[in-house]
Amino acid sequence: MTEGIPEANIGLVGHVDHGKTTLTQALSGKWTDEHSQELEKGITIRIGYADVTYYKDDNGTLNVSKDGEEVRTVSLVDAPGHETLMANVLSGAAIMDGAVLMVAADEDCPRPQTREHLAALDITGIENIVIAQNKIDLVDKEQVKENHEQIKEFVEGTVAEDAPIVPISAQHDINIDALLDAIDEEIPTPERDLEADPKMLLARSFDINKPGSNPTGLMGGVVGGSLIEGELEEGEEIEIRPGVKKSDRKWEPVTTEVESIMHGGNPVEKGTPGGLLAVETKLDPSTTKSDGLSGNVLGKKGELPETTSDIEMEVELMERVVGSEGEKEIENIKKNEPLMINAGTGKSAGIVTQAGKHVKVDLKVPICAEEGDRMAISRQIGSRWRLIGHATLTSKN
Repeated sequence: MTEGIPEANIGLVGHVDHGKTTLTQALSGKWTDEHSQELEKGITIRIGYADVTYYKDDNGTLNVSKDGEEVRTVSLVDAPGHETLMANVLSGAAIMDGAVLMVAADEDCPRPQTREHLAALDITGIENIVIAQNKIDLVDKEQVKENHEQIKEFVEGTVAEDAPIVPISAQHDINIDALLDAIDEEIPTPERDLEADPKMLLARSFDINKPGSNPTGLMGGVVGGSLIEGELEEGEEIEIRPGVKKSDRKWEPVTTEVESIMHGGNPVEKGTPGGLLAVETKLDPSTTKSDGLSGNVLGKKGELPETTSDIEMEVELMERVVGSEGEKEIENIKKNEPLMINAGTGKSAGIVTQAGKHVKVDLKVPICAEEGDRMAISRQIGSRWRLIGHATLTSKN
Protein backbone atom coordinates (compact mmCIF):
# COMPACT_ATOMS: atom_id res chain seq x y z
CA MET A 1 0.00 0.00 0.00
CA THR A 2 1.28 3.45 -0.94
CA GLU A 3 0.15 6.17 1.44
CA GLY A 4 -2.63 8.32 0.00
CA ILE A 5 -2.63 6.57 -3.40
CA PRO A 6 -5.99 4.95 -4.28
CA GLU A 7 -5.92 1.18 -4.73
CA ALA A 8 -9.44 0.57 -6.01
CA ASN A 9 -12.46 2.27 -7.59
CA ILE A 10 -15.75 1.85 -5.75
CA GLY A 11 -18.93 2.95 -7.47
CA LEU A 12 -21.90 4.56 -5.77
CA VAL A 13 -25.02 3.61 -7.71
CA GLY A 14 -28.76 3.70 -7.16
CA HIS A 15 -31.98 5.60 -7.84
CA VAL A 16 -31.94 9.38 -8.12
CA ASP A 17 -31.88 11.22 -4.77
CA HIS A 18 -31.11 8.12 -2.69
CA GLY A 19 -28.00 9.76 -1.26
CA LYS A 20 -25.00 8.83 -3.43
CA THR A 21 -23.50 12.30 -3.55
CA THR A 22 -24.28 12.93 0.15
CA LEU A 23 -22.48 9.71 1.11
CA THR A 24 -19.51 10.71 -1.05
CA GLN A 25 -19.35 13.98 0.87
CA ALA A 26 -19.69 12.21 4.24
CA LEU A 27 -16.75 9.94 3.43
CA SER A 28 -14.49 12.30 1.50
CA GLY A 29 -15.57 15.82 2.40
CA LYS A 30 -16.01 16.47 -1.34
CA TRP A 31 -19.31 17.40 -3.02
CA THR A 32 -19.04 15.76 -6.46
CA ASP A 33 -21.87 17.72 -8.13
CA GLU A 34 -19.65 20.49 -9.47
CA HIS A 35 -21.08 21.15 -12.92
CA SER A 36 -23.41 24.17 -12.96
CA GLN A 37 -26.32 22.20 -14.36
CA GLU A 38 -25.87 19.59 -11.63
CA LEU A 39 -26.02 22.21 -8.91
CA GLU A 40 -29.09 23.80 -10.46
CA LYS A 41 -31.01 20.54 -10.91
CA GLY A 42 -29.76 18.78 -7.78
CA ILE A 43 -28.82 15.62 -9.66
CA THR A 44 -25.53 14.11 -10.83
CA ILE A 45 -25.10 14.36 -14.61
CA ARG A 46 -21.45 13.52 -15.17
CA ILE A 47 -19.37 10.90 -13.44
CA GLY A 48 -17.97 12.42 -10.23
CA TYR A 49 -15.20 11.01 -8.12
CA ALA A 50 -13.49 11.63 -4.81
CA ASP A 51 -10.70 9.87 -2.92
CA VAL A 52 -11.28 8.45 0.56
CA THR A 53 -8.62 7.28 3.01
CA TYR A 54 -9.87 5.31 5.98
CA TYR A 55 -8.14 4.36 9.21
CA LYS A 56 -8.40 1.80 12.03
CA ASP A 57 -8.31 3.11 15.61
CA ASP A 58 -7.05 1.28 18.71
CA ASN A 59 -10.46 -0.38 19.14
CA GLY A 60 -10.41 -1.76 15.60
CA THR A 61 -13.08 0.69 14.38
CA LEU A 62 -12.72 2.03 10.85
CA ASN A 63 -13.10 5.78 10.36
CA VAL A 64 -12.33 8.64 7.96
CA SER A 65 -11.27 11.09 10.69
CA LYS A 66 -7.55 10.11 10.53
CA ASP A 67 -7.79 8.34 13.88
CA GLY A 68 -5.32 5.46 14.04
CA GLU A 69 -3.40 3.52 11.41
CA GLU A 70 -4.13 4.07 7.70
CA VAL A 71 -5.86 1.06 6.13
CA ARG A 72 -6.15 2.06 2.46
CA THR A 73 -7.27 4.77 0.05
CA VAL A 74 -10.03 4.19 -2.52
CA SER A 75 -11.66 6.32 -5.19
CA LEU A 76 -15.43 6.73 -5.01
CA VAL A 77 -17.11 6.93 -8.42
CA ASP A 78 -20.45 8.75 -8.06
CA ALA A 79 -22.70 7.56 -10.90
CA PRO A 80 -25.81 9.47 -12.01
CA GLY A 81 -29.12 8.07 -10.83
CA HIS A 82 -31.49 9.75 -13.28
CA GLU A 83 -33.00 7.44 -15.90
CA THR A 84 -31.92 9.60 -18.86
CA LEU A 85 -28.26 9.33 -17.83
CA MET A 86 -27.88 5.55 -17.96
CA ALA A 87 -25.07 5.68 -20.54
CA ASN A 88 -22.98 7.63 -18.02
CA VAL A 89 -23.68 4.99 -15.38
CA LEU A 90 -22.35 2.30 -17.71
CA SER A 91 -19.28 4.45 -18.37
CA GLY A 92 -18.66 4.63 -14.62
CA ALA A 93 -19.26 0.91 -14.15
CA ALA A 94 -16.48 0.17 -16.63
CA ILE A 95 -13.90 1.55 -14.18
CA MET A 96 -15.39 0.14 -10.94
CA ASP A 97 -13.80 -2.69 -8.94
CA GLY A 98 -16.87 -2.93 -6.71
CA ALA A 99 -19.96 -0.92 -5.86
CA VAL A 100 -22.15 0.40 -3.07
CA LEU A 101 -25.81 0.19 -4.08
CA MET A 102 -27.76 2.98 -2.37
CA VAL A 103 -31.37 2.27 -1.36
CA ALA A 104 -33.43 4.88 0.51
CA ALA A 105 -35.32 3.49 3.50
CA ASP A 106 -38.15 6.02 3.10
CA GLU A 107 -39.25 4.65 -0.30
CA ASP A 108 -40.46 1.25 -1.46
CA CYS A 109 -37.73 -0.94 -2.93
CA PRO A 110 -36.94 -1.34 -5.77
CA ARG A 111 -37.28 1.99 -7.54
CA PRO A 112 -36.87 1.95 -11.35
CA GLN A 113 -33.24 3.07 -11.49
CA THR A 114 -32.34 0.77 -8.58
CA ARG A 115 -33.29 -2.11 -10.88
CA GLU A 116 -31.44 -0.62 -13.84
CA HIS A 117 -28.25 0.10 -11.93
CA LEU A 118 -28.13 -3.41 -10.46
CA ALA A 119 -28.58 -4.78 -13.99
CA ALA A 120 -25.69 -2.55 -15.14
CA LEU A 121 -23.43 -3.97 -12.41
CA ASP A 122 -24.36 -7.47 -13.49
CA ILE A 123 -23.75 -6.78 -17.18
CA THR A 124 -20.37 -5.14 -16.59
CA GLY A 125 -19.25 -8.06 -14.40
CA ILE A 126 -19.10 -6.30 -11.03
CA GLU A 127 -19.69 -8.85 -8.27
CA ASN A 128 -18.26 -7.16 -5.15
CA ILE A 129 -21.27 -5.23 -3.83
CA VAL A 130 -22.36 -3.65 -0.55
CA ILE A 131 -25.91 -2.33 -0.07
CA ALA A 132 -26.30 0.90 1.90
CA GLN A 133 -29.82 1.30 3.30
CA ASN A 134 -29.77 5.08 3.57
CA LYS A 135 -32.05 7.68 5.23
CA ILE A 136 -32.90 5.54 8.26
CA ASP A 137 -33.24 8.82 10.20
CA LEU A 138 -36.42 9.59 8.22
CA VAL A 139 -38.41 6.48 9.20
CA ASP A 140 -39.23 4.46 12.31
CA LYS A 141 -37.77 1.08 13.26
CA GLU A 142 -40.62 -0.93 11.74
CA GLN A 143 -40.28 0.83 8.40
CA VAL A 144 -36.53 0.16 8.40
CA LYS A 145 -37.23 -3.56 8.94
CA GLU A 146 -39.91 -3.63 6.22
CA ASN A 147 -37.61 -1.87 3.76
CA HIS A 148 -34.80 -4.30 4.68
CA GLU A 149 -37.04 -7.24 3.73
CA GLN A 150 -37.96 -5.53 0.44
CA ILE A 151 -34.25 -5.16 -0.37
CA LYS A 152 -33.55 -8.83 0.42
CA GLU A 153 -36.42 -9.93 -1.81
CA PHE A 154 -35.29 -7.60 -4.61
CA VAL A 155 -31.68 -8.85 -4.75
CA GLU A 156 -32.60 -12.54 -4.46
CA GLY A 157 -31.22 -14.39 -7.48
CA THR A 158 -29.08 -11.42 -8.58
CA VAL A 159 -25.36 -10.66 -8.42
CA ALA A 160 -26.07 -8.83 -5.11
CA GLU A 161 -27.91 -11.73 -3.43
CA ASP A 162 -25.25 -12.23 -0.76
CA ALA A 163 -24.31 -8.56 -0.38
CA PRO A 164 -24.49 -7.20 3.20
CA ILE A 165 -27.20 -4.61 3.85
CA VAL A 166 -25.94 -1.80 6.11
CA PRO A 167 -28.46 0.71 7.54
CA ILE A 168 -27.00 4.25 7.52
CA SER A 169 -27.78 7.94 7.47
CA ALA A 170 -25.28 9.65 5.17
CA GLN A 171 -26.75 13.02 6.12
CA HIS A 172 -26.05 12.53 9.84
CA ASP A 173 -22.97 10.21 9.65
CA ILE A 174 -24.85 7.35 11.32
CA ASN A 175 -23.30 3.84 11.07
CA ILE A 176 -20.60 4.98 8.63
CA ASP A 177 -18.05 2.81 10.50
CA ALA A 178 -20.16 -0.30 9.83
CA LEU A 179 -20.38 0.64 6.15
CA LEU A 180 -16.59 1.02 5.97
CA ASP A 181 -16.22 -2.41 7.59
CA ALA A 182 -18.46 -3.94 4.92
CA ILE A 183 -16.62 -2.15 2.09
CA ASP A 184 -13.25 -3.29 3.42
CA GLU A 185 -14.46 -6.88 3.70
CA GLU A 186 -16.51 -7.18 0.50
CA ILE A 187 -14.56 -5.02 -1.96
CA PRO A 188 -10.88 -6.03 -1.73
CA THR A 189 -8.14 -4.47 -3.81
CA PRO A 190 -7.92 -6.63 -6.96
CA GLU A 191 -4.69 -8.08 -8.30
CA ARG A 192 -3.24 -5.93 -11.09
CA ASP A 193 -1.09 -6.83 -14.09
CA LEU A 194 1.68 -4.23 -13.87
CA GLU A 195 3.79 -5.90 -16.57
CA ALA A 196 1.21 -5.35 -19.30
CA ASP A 197 1.28 -2.30 -21.58
CA PRO A 198 -0.68 0.53 -19.95
CA LYS A 199 -4.34 0.77 -20.88
CA MET A 200 -6.40 3.62 -19.46
CA LEU A 201 -10.14 4.18 -19.88
CA LEU A 202 -10.90 7.90 -20.09
CA ALA A 203 -13.95 9.12 -18.16
CA ARG A 204 -13.22 12.87 -18.24
CA SER A 205 -11.09 15.39 -20.10
CA PHE A 206 -10.66 19.10 -19.46
CA ASP A 207 -8.84 22.36 -20.02
CA ILE A 208 -7.43 23.49 -16.66
CA ASN A 209 -6.34 26.94 -17.87
CA LYS A 210 -8.31 29.91 -16.57
CA PRO A 211 -9.93 32.29 -19.08
CA GLY A 212 -7.54 35.04 -20.05
CA SER A 213 -4.42 33.03 -19.18
CA ASN A 214 -1.18 34.19 -20.82
CA PRO A 215 -0.60 31.95 -23.87
CA THR A 216 3.05 31.46 -22.90
CA GLY A 217 2.04 29.84 -19.62
CA LEU A 218 -0.76 27.56 -20.87
CA MET A 219 -0.93 24.02 -19.48
CA GLY A 220 -1.55 21.11 -21.83
CA GLY A 221 -4.87 19.29 -22.01
CA VAL A 222 -5.73 16.94 -19.13
CA VAL A 223 -7.44 13.54 -19.33
CA GLY A 224 -8.90 11.68 -16.36
CA GLY A 225 -9.74 8.03 -15.96
CA SER A 226 -8.49 4.73 -14.64
CA LEU A 227 -5.65 2.41 -15.62
CA ILE A 228 -7.00 -1.11 -15.89
CA GLU A 229 -3.55 -2.64 -16.43
CA GLY A 230 0.10 -1.66 -16.69
CA GLU A 231 1.83 1.48 -15.44
CA LEU A 232 2.02 4.96 -16.97
CA GLU A 233 5.13 7.13 -16.62
CA GLU A 234 6.04 10.76 -17.09
CA GLY A 235 7.61 11.45 -20.48
CA GLU A 236 5.96 8.42 -22.08
CA GLU A 237 4.74 8.76 -25.66
CA ILE A 238 1.08 7.83 -25.74
CA GLU A 239 -1.80 7.38 -28.14
CA ILE A 240 -5.49 8.08 -27.57
CA ARG A 241 -8.09 6.17 -29.63
CA PRO A 242 -10.42 6.59 -31.45
CA GLY A 243 -9.22 10.18 -31.06
CA VAL A 244 -10.81 13.21 -32.70
CA LYS A 245 -13.34 13.51 -35.49
CA LYS A 246 -11.85 14.78 -38.74
CA SER A 247 -14.80 14.38 -41.09
CA ASP A 248 -18.03 12.43 -41.37
CA ARG A 249 -17.28 8.90 -40.09
CA LYS A 250 -13.53 9.54 -40.05
CA TRP A 251 -11.68 9.69 -36.72
CA GLU A 252 -7.98 10.16 -36.18
CA PRO A 253 -5.97 8.83 -33.22
CA VAL A 254 -4.19 11.44 -31.10
CA THR A 255 -0.52 11.06 -30.16
CA THR A 256 1.11 13.10 -27.43
CA GLU A 257 3.40 12.86 -24.42
CA VAL A 258 2.70 12.56 -20.70
CA GLU A 259 3.76 15.80 -18.99
CA SER A 260 2.69 14.98 -15.43
CA ILE A 261 0.45 12.59 -13.49
CA MET A 262 -1.76 13.19 -10.47
CA HIS A 263 -2.89 10.09 -8.57
CA GLY A 264 -5.00 10.51 -5.46
CA GLY A 265 -4.39 14.25 -5.54
CA ASN A 266 -0.64 13.68 -5.38
CA PRO A 267 1.89 14.27 -8.17
CA VAL A 268 3.58 10.97 -9.08
CA GLU A 269 6.21 9.94 -11.61
CA LYS A 270 4.38 6.70 -12.32
CA GLY A 271 0.63 6.07 -12.35
CA THR A 272 -0.69 2.63 -11.37
CA PRO A 273 -4.06 0.85 -11.55
CA GLY A 274 -6.54 1.57 -8.78
CA GLY A 275 -8.12 4.93 -8.26
CA LEU A 276 -8.42 7.61 -10.89
CA LEU A 277 -5.57 9.41 -12.61
CA ALA A 278 -5.38 12.92 -14.00
CA VAL A 279 -2.81 13.00 -16.79
CA GLU A 280 -1.50 16.30 -18.14
CA THR A 281 -0.44 15.96 -21.78
CA LYS A 282 1.14 18.17 -24.43
CA LEU A 283 -2.19 18.36 -26.28
CA ASP A 284 -3.78 21.65 -27.21
CA PRO A 285 -6.27 22.16 -24.33
CA SER A 286 -9.03 22.86 -26.86
CA THR A 287 -8.87 19.13 -27.72
CA THR A 288 -9.61 18.04 -24.16
CA LYS A 289 -12.03 20.72 -22.96
CA SER A 290 -15.63 19.84 -22.02
CA ASP A 291 -14.94 16.08 -21.93
CA GLY A 292 -13.92 16.12 -25.59
CA LEU A 293 -11.87 12.92 -25.17
CA SER A 294 -14.01 11.10 -22.61
CA GLY A 295 -14.84 7.57 -23.75
CA ASN A 296 -11.46 7.16 -25.45
CA VAL A 297 -8.74 4.65 -24.57
CA LEU A 298 -5.17 5.74 -23.77
CA GLY A 299 -2.11 3.56 -24.16
CA LYS A 300 1.47 3.37 -25.43
CA LYS A 301 1.86 4.55 -28.99
CA GLY A 302 1.31 1.62 -31.37
CA GLU A 303 0.09 -0.78 -28.67
CA LEU A 304 -3.67 -0.08 -28.59
CA PRO A 305 -6.19 -2.17 -30.55
CA GLU A 306 -7.26 -0.78 -33.92
CA THR A 307 -10.53 1.15 -33.78
CA THR A 308 -13.53 -0.08 -35.70
CA SER A 309 -17.02 1.01 -36.72
CA ASP A 310 -18.11 -2.41 -38.00
CA ILE A 311 -18.48 -4.97 -35.20
CA GLU A 312 -19.87 -8.46 -34.75
CA MET A 313 -20.93 -9.54 -31.27
CA GLU A 314 -22.44 -12.53 -29.50
CA VAL A 315 -25.50 -11.22 -27.69
CA GLU A 316 -27.24 -12.23 -24.46
CA LEU A 317 -30.48 -10.35 -23.83
CA MET A 318 -32.23 -9.90 -20.49
CA GLU A 319 -35.78 -11.15 -20.13
CA ARG A 320 -37.37 -7.79 -19.31
CA VAL A 321 -36.64 -4.10 -19.70
CA VAL A 322 -35.53 -2.60 -16.40
CA GLY A 323 -35.64 0.99 -15.24
CA SER A 324 -39.26 1.78 -16.02
CA GLU A 325 -42.40 1.35 -13.95
CA GLY A 326 -44.01 -1.09 -16.40
CA GLU A 327 -41.39 -3.69 -17.32
CA LYS A 328 -41.94 -5.22 -20.77
CA GLU A 329 -40.48 -8.32 -22.31
CA ILE A 330 -37.39 -7.75 -24.43
CA GLU A 331 -37.87 -8.68 -28.07
CA ASN A 332 -35.07 -10.08 -30.20
CA ILE A 333 -32.80 -7.61 -31.96
CA LYS A 334 -33.98 -6.85 -35.49
CA LYS A 335 -32.11 -5.87 -38.63
CA ASN A 336 -31.99 -2.10 -39.28
CA GLU A 337 -32.89 -1.14 -35.70
CA PRO A 338 -30.72 1.39 -33.85
CA LEU A 339 -28.77 0.27 -30.76
CA MET A 340 -26.50 2.00 -28.25
CA ILE A 341 -23.27 0.14 -27.49
CA ASN A 342 -21.16 0.83 -24.37
CA ALA A 343 -17.60 -0.47 -24.58
CA GLY A 344 -15.38 0.54 -21.67
CA THR A 345 -16.14 4.21 -21.04
CA GLY A 346 -17.00 4.75 -24.71
CA LYS A 347 -20.47 4.72 -26.19
CA SER A 348 -21.71 4.71 -29.76
CA ALA A 349 -25.04 4.40 -31.53
CA GLY A 350 -25.30 2.19 -34.59
CA ILE A 351 -27.59 0.35 -36.97
CA VAL A 352 -27.99 -3.43 -36.95
CA THR A 353 -26.87 -4.90 -40.28
CA GLN A 354 -27.29 -8.54 -39.26
CA ALA A 355 -29.57 -9.98 -36.56
CA GLY A 356 -29.54 -13.35 -34.78
CA LYS A 357 -27.28 -14.91 -32.13
CA HIS A 358 -24.36 -13.06 -33.71
CA VAL A 359 -25.32 -9.45 -34.33
CA LYS A 360 -23.48 -7.08 -36.66
CA VAL A 361 -23.68 -3.33 -36.05
CA ASP A 362 -22.45 -0.39 -38.12
CA LEU A 363 -21.45 2.25 -35.55
CA LYS A 364 -21.57 6.02 -36.02
CA VAL A 365 -18.59 6.53 -33.70
CA PRO A 366 -15.77 3.95 -33.80
CA ILE A 367 -14.76 2.10 -30.64
CA CYS A 368 -11.36 0.95 -29.41
CA ALA A 369 -11.90 -2.61 -28.22
CA GLU A 370 -10.48 -6.12 -28.53
CA GLU A 371 -12.15 -9.40 -29.41
CA GLY A 372 -13.51 -10.90 -26.18
CA ASP A 373 -14.33 -7.53 -24.63
CA ARG A 374 -17.72 -7.27 -22.93
CA MET A 375 -20.16 -4.54 -24.00
CA ALA A 376 -23.56 -3.33 -22.84
CA ILE A 377 -26.48 -2.97 -25.27
CA SER A 378 -29.33 -0.47 -25.00
CA ARG A 379 -32.41 -0.05 -27.18
CA GLN A 380 -34.48 3.07 -27.73
CA ILE A 381 -37.86 2.53 -26.07
CA GLY A 382 -40.06 5.61 -26.32
CA SER A 383 -37.72 8.57 -25.85
CA ARG A 384 -35.19 6.69 -23.68
CA TRP A 385 -32.28 4.34 -24.22
CA ARG A 386 -33.00 1.25 -22.10
CA LEU A 387 -30.52 -1.43 -21.10
CA ILE A 388 -31.50 -4.75 -22.76
CA GLY A 389 -28.46 -6.99 -22.41
CA HIS A 390 -24.77 -7.51 -22.97
CA ALA A 391 -22.54 -8.84 -25.71
CA THR A 392 -19.04 -10.15 -26.34
CA LEU A 393 -17.10 -8.70 -29.25
CA THR A 394 -16.36 -11.64 -31.57
CA SER A 395 -14.89 -9.83 -34.60
CA LYS A 396 -14.35 -6.40 -36.10
CA ASN A 397 -13.59 -5.04 -39.54
